[in-house]
Amino acid sequence: MSANTGNTYAAGTEANEGMKKDFVREAVAADLQSGRFERPVITRFPPEPNGYLHIGHAKANSISFGIARDFGGQTNLRFDDTNPAKEEQEYIDAIKRDIAWLGYKWDRECYASDYFPQLYDWACALIRKGLAYVDEQSAEQIRETRGTLNKPGTPSPFRDRPPEESLLLFERMKNGEFEDGKMVVRAKIDMASPNMNLRDPVMYRIMHQHHPRTGNDWCIYPTYDYAHGQSDSIEKITHSLCSIEFENHRPLYEWFIEKLEIFPSRQIEFSRLDLTYVLTSKRKLRALVEEGVVSGWDDPRMPTLSGMRRRGYAPEALLSLCDEVGITKFKSKTEYALLEHHQRQRLNKIAQRRMAVLDPVKVVITNWADEHGGDAGAVEMVEAVNNPEDEAAGTREVPFSGELFIERDDFMADPPKKFFRLGPGREVRLRYGFFITCTGFETDDAGNVTKIEATYDPATRGGDAPDGRKVKGTLHWVSAAHALDAEVRLYEQLFATEDPSEGDDEDPPRNWRTNLNPESVKVVTAKVEPALRDAEPGVPLQFERHAYVTVDLDHTAERPVFNRTVTLKDSWGKRSKPA
Repeated sequence: MSANTGNTYAAGTEANEGMKKDFVREAVAADLQSGRFERPVITRFPPEPNGYLHIGHAKANSISFGIARDFGGQTNLRFDDTNPAKEEQEYIDAIKRDIAWLGYKWDRECYASDYFPQLYDWACALIRKGLAYVDEQSAEQIRETRGTLNKPGTPSPFRDRPPEESLLLFERMKNGEFEDGKMVVRAKIDMASPNMNLRDPVMYRIMHQHHPRTGNDWCIYPTYDYAHGQSDSIEKITHSLCSIEFENHRPLYEWFIEKLEIFPSRQIEFSRLDLTYVLTSKRKLRALVEEGVVSGWDDPRMPTLSGMRRRGYAPEALLSLCDEVGITKFKSKTEYALLEHHQRQRLNKIAQRRMAVLDPVKVVITNWADEHGGDAGAVEMVEAVNNPEDEAAGTREVPFSGELFIERDDFMADPPKKFFRLGPGREVRLRYGFFITCTGFETDDAGNVTKIEATYDPATRGGDAPDGRKVKGTLHWVSAAHALDAEVRLYEQLFATEDPSEGDDEDPPRNWRTNLNPESVKVVTAKVEPALRDAEPGVPLQFERHAYVTVDLDHTAERPVFNRTVTLKDSWGKRSKPA
């Protein structure tokens, strides 16, 4: 699969004229032209394996992989595995699977843990230079003495500890002589800096945790701020592309590089992909999983790439959305409807059409047997188009019989004038089939319609009348004798409010769980055409007149299961058309 989004820049040249530009590509082109970096351009995607990737990571991937591709460079996949308390092999495997699903191939698979010996040596070097020290204050004391935006921090009483003493304590920390939280290593920068990240940030902490890759070799682990830039430098990353929340961390990133005199990777920040009705906080997504609000990280309501894949989203559509949103510095919300618009555009081209009735009511064709020599069980095969957008998709045969199911809301006992579906005396077209005319109906004691009676015109096979008469309504249907019972999961957004975090800033903060949508999924038993028995999980389909759907992982031939990906109605597409 090729993920060719973004704009192409010819290798070895500046951005091609006439092509759309963004500030990151312009910066990379300028760096190459000035000689700041020699080719190849090397970027990286550095996830922490403490959860599954979400839709925001699709944008990060499209930028890191896309820019390296456009400049003829390479991209490393580097796992930031510096916190073994939260990291698992399951997440590593899921991340690699999701990146491959997006269509990207990394050039090198790297792990921050591979650099632990070098990072330790560099920390010792900083201590020797008097630029780092071992601090015995508790985490709470460090927090309290950092100060505020309006008040400088208070230096640690251990800040001027002699380098030799700090080195000895650091070695003893590494050897496992102290319990968790007993001491940390901090960089010595500026406790009065207006940038809080420069107020003697923690570089190492003690964690007696088994690491998935290094086992029990280490009981001290570097923090993200210390390990990240140095890992970039080791890999000779030319452009470290990250989201805007790391902008205030850039001075620290550059401080470590400068003081260690190592390869000067350049950090550039861009705005995140922030969608309405979506939460991408890993902490909150983890809570949804652990509290059983969703069935797992791949629940189709989750904004994880695994969840979106299971729901039926196309990776090309996600990347097309990222390309349209573009690369900017300013924070903004993207409407969820735009994501759905891109999904419809992609799925419309590739989804096979099938017929399914979600709320069935039976139609009995009273003249069927008469037209088939008295055989009430006679079956005719009608030809149905698989995808009108793709002639190569061909056609299929669908059984048509004397008893059918149609949608309950396609019938009204007393229809108004502009109701163009079925009602007493009304004639409609059955898609790919015949014209039928309602001659009567039955109801139960509550007034619910239980059966509709109709006659059909055998001369209208295929949906056209030889005498030229027209009907305004076309209904989908399935043959009652051949229909499969299928579970269809009708998904909506997981959250009911545009900003699921609404209330986080209140005092006291309102729990974001109150914004959950209680109707985020509805499960119905539908009647579907028999061709769907052998549908394969992940295959995109369209239930005609209903929605785009996909076959769920739970699907079996005996118990078909389908997930609604997105409805057919495209409010965004209508909005975006010129008046």
